[in-house]
Amino acid sequence: MRTTHTSTFLSQPYTQNILNQLNIDITITNNPYSLKPEDLFEMAARINKKRSFLFVSKVLGKHIPIAPSTGLVCGALLADRFLLEVKGEASGKTDTLLSAFLNPSQHYDEDAFVSSKWNPVIIGFAETATALGHAFFNAFTAGDYFHTTREQIADKESIINFEEEHSHATSHRTYIEKDMIDNNREIILVDDEITTGKTAINIIKSIHQQFPRTQYTVVSILDWRTAEHKKEFELLEKELNISIHCVSLMSGTISVNGSVNLDEESAKYETERNEGTYHFINIQSILPNQLKSIPSTSLAEKNSPSYLQATGRFGLSAQSNKSNFPAFREIGAYLESQRAGSRSLVLGTGEFMYLPMKIASYMGEGVYYHSTTRSPIFPCHNEGYGAKNAFMFSNPQDQSIMNYVYNLAPGNYDDIFLFFEREVPNQQLLPFLELLSSAVPNIKVVYLNGEEDI
Repeated sequence: MRTTHTSTFLSQPYTQNILNQLNIDITITNNPYSLKPEDLFEMAARINKKRSFLFVSKVLGKHIPIAPSTGLVCGALLADRFLLEVKGEASGKTDTLLSAFLNPSQHYDEDAFVSSKWNPVIIGFAETATALGHAFFNAFTAGDYFHTTREQIADKESIINFEEEHSHATSHRTYIEKDMIDNNREIILVDDEITTGKTAINIIKSIHQQFPRTQYTVVSILDWRTAEHKKEFELLEKELNISIHCVSLMSGTISVNGSVNLDEESAKYETERNEGTYHFINIQSILPNQLKSIPSTSLAEKNSPSYLQATGRFGLSAQSNKSNFPAFREIGAYLESQRAGSRSLVLGTGEFMYLPMKIASYMGEGVYYHSTTRSPIFPCHNEGYGAKNAFMFSNPQDQSIMNYVYNLAPGNYDDIFLFFEREVPNQQLLPFLELLSSAVPNIKVVYLNGEEDI
């Protein structure tokens, strides 16, 4: 086990080749936990004119299936790093967390370890870092958490809006009570990766224009900013008279050589459809009143059930967050009893990532987790490539949006637990189920909130 916690500098670049067309030269300059790049990511080509490649995380639970504990411990490890780098305090849990991170079968302690004297507002970025931000938040004894959202809520006004320039879906909204952010508390922004830092700069400017303060921190698994990008942070600090700390598990620089010109017409998606066995599990009916609802609905789903408070989309205190853990355990224990074999996949949907991941961690051994996504990636069955296969489908919750699932090989699982925050009409869901059934024919659809049993 690698337990060296001083920074490891690896100045010699190494190259990742993508589709024999694109070379990414990577130089790692800071690696505080001595992690190997292959511990954290693979590479893939994006179908996106703004940015042609993607670091496909192996610890996030988005595109690649992971043990659910891996994603949860990843957030805790970032909190451990934040505590040391920004606050100058050792958690006393570094070795334990790192061991659990590198050995997913090992039990980890989910108790908060960041002192209540630190009381930040933590923001996770949709859609990729909603679970990472929440897992990071779990380490805090005090504080508040919310995640940005791409959804438009029917009866609420977004407090902060900003753009993610390289993303496939760019607009972020925040639906929280104003007093959660109208204060002088430190803001911690959590994302899976920083490449240029423009997204972080955009949200800091947006927050500071309305709710100024002095302390900001940007936390990410990977940080690939150049010297020029870091200079932009320094200039923003001077312009706004603020301090911005940046914390990551691995940082360095990247150089891109070559180009790819891909579109969805050239991508080979899985198209076979099968009629599988579908079982619908409405948690609200089976285990009523476990999770609190928020009486709001999406503009895209006007008659759908309410959202859930536990996601953090509308804001969540540390105390409220911890109060949900017993419900997660009970739901996980029930779903474990519904498993068909020794290998199960829990599949989150879009930005609804944390609750499925957390519940999956209570469903027993042999459970893996990842999520659907809006991000189009070019699939290729090459060794070390981040998207071996791909399923493309209309989002059952908003059929105007295309979604994707990657790395779902036939025969890998005995069953799938497909999670939705809210109930979805069967006619909108069935095409997606038929597509998934070509890989895993036994599917349990889990609704955490719904109007009636199915």
